[in-house]
Formats: sequence, structure tokens, C-alpha cells
Amino acid sequence: MSLLKLENVSKKFGDIVAVDGVSFSVDRGEVVGFLGPNGAGKSTTMRMITQLFEPHTGSISFDGVAIGDVQREAKRRIGYLPENNPLYTDMLVCDYLGFIAELREIAVERRAGVIDDAVSATDLASVYYRPISELSKGFRQRVGLAQAILHRPDLLVLDEPTEGLDPNQRMEIRRLIERLGREHTVILSTHVLPEVQHTCNRLLVIHEGKIVADGSVDELIERVSGSVRVTVEVSGSGVAEVLAAVEGVQRVDETREIDNRTVVRLTAEASKDVRPAIFELAKARDWTLFELHQEGRSLEDVFRELTKDGGAE
Repeated sequence: MSLLKLENVSKKFGDIVAVDGVSFSVDRGEVVGFLGPNGAGKSTTMRMITQLFEPHTGSISFDGVAIGDVQREAKRRIGYLPENNPLYTDMLVCDYLGFIAELREIAVERRAGVIDDAVSATDLASVYYRPISELSKGFRQRVGLAQAILHRPDLLVLDEPTEGLDPNQRMEIRRLIERLGREHTVILSTHVLPEVQHTCNRLLVIHEGKIVADGSVDELIERVSGSVRVTVEVSGSGVAEVLAAVEGVQRVDETREIDNRTVVRLTAEASKDVRPAIFELAKARDWTLFELHQEGRSLEDVFRELTKDGGAE
């Protein structure tokens, strides 16, 4: 039985359909990346899972029971870090976590232990007695993660947990999420694709309110890998025009001149390796070949393909 299941879930705001017939399930132990462009319906879906919004149609079940039938119990088993990470900045970290423990109705005799565990898991010991207002954005995100795991939830829902962080802070939070993923089922929404690739074992892609892809990173790359990119750097004349005519080349994406060399980026059919033909052309035309490199498809390529106008079938 899946821990979380959405069936034909839709949500409207006036005449705007934010989520349109979304269905998916999440099993225990999965770390699921939830991707989509701005306005695709990610945050709305997460807010329905965490019961901040109610769906207009469809059903959401948690551990086999409709969330609407066990609202308080489901909330006790779900941890949530929203995108804006609302914190009481005038409170000390220790007081804030104690306040959250009280709101979560954690028994008094257990509070010290669960707070210690959350502080240890999120590396907050060095700022535990400091005001939240004095913390960096990275440490504030850690406080948000600590409150989300304080009650030891079965499901952890994280909406853009690294938004606004610098690269070093992003790396720290990414490592923290990786650790949390060993003990919790996680749904992670983010725009930072490397985070997904390093953290998640499954991806859901939403576009215009609909799920357009569901699978592992490798499965999704394979699904849209009908083409590859090839970079050619040569010294010669008429390079772009000649390369565009090579069998298997679909288009010339970019041409630029650097130090009397021409650099061309091509898109070619994945089923036909165009590099031998390009190498033979270079010899025949007396070009000096400096680079001939074929790139595999990246997660960024997959994301663009799946969320372009009209989505992907």
C-alpha cells in the first residue's frame, strides 16, 4: 500500500485551473523530486497534500485512508516546509522549537529528546540559543527543516527549501536533505535541477496543472533522448553550412568565432553518430579539427522538453 496517493485531483482559483486531474502515488522510503515551471501547480499540489487547500475534485489518501477522514492524524504524520518558511524571528531557536513541539502536542516528557534529535539532524547546536533574526538564510532554512521533522513525520514535504541560498548554503541544505531522505519519505519541490539529480530517486514533472512525466532521472532522459548535442571546433571556411548538410544533423544551434576558429553546436539524431562523417569532412576540406564532442542529454534538456508549450505526450 502506498503511503500517499492522489487520484484525479483538481484545484481551481476562480476560472483558473491550477491543478488538473493529477494522479500519482508515493511509496514509503522514496525521495521524490517534484518539478515544474513557475505556475505549473507544484505548490498548490503540496498545499493540498498538507491540507492547507482542499481539492475541488478527486481524492487524496494517506496510508490507505482519505485525508479528509483523518485530518488531525494525517497532519501529525506529515512534516511541511513551505516556500516562504514562516518563522517567528523575534524568538530564540530553542524557544521556537519548544513552541512548535507544544503545537504538535508532543508529550512534555518527550520534548527535550525530540528537540535534541531535530537539532542534531539539522546541525543547529551552534545557534540553538540565538535569536532567529540574527541567523543567516541558510541557518533559517535549517530551523525550518528542524520544525518540519520535530514530530518525526512519516512524510516530509519540502517546497523550494534552497530558494535564495548561495551556492555553499545550497550544498549544505542538499546534504542535509540527503540525510533526512534516509529516514523519511520525502517530496521535494525545487528549481535547482542538480539537487534533484543528486537527492531524488524518482521525478514527477508537472506542467500546466498536469503530470507529464513520472520516473527515475535515467528513465526520463532515455524517454526524450531522440537527439544529442555535438560540439565542433575547427579552423576552416564555410563550417556551419557544411555541417548543417551532414546526414543526421537536425539543426545548427549556435555558431561563434574564437581566435580564428569556428565553434558550432549541433543537434543530431541520437540513433546516428555523426562524428565519423564530420571527421572525414574535416580531412577532405583540410580543416584543422580542435574539438569534436558529443554530449548526452541532461536533466535540464529533459525538463525543457517536457515543459515546452503543449507539454509531452
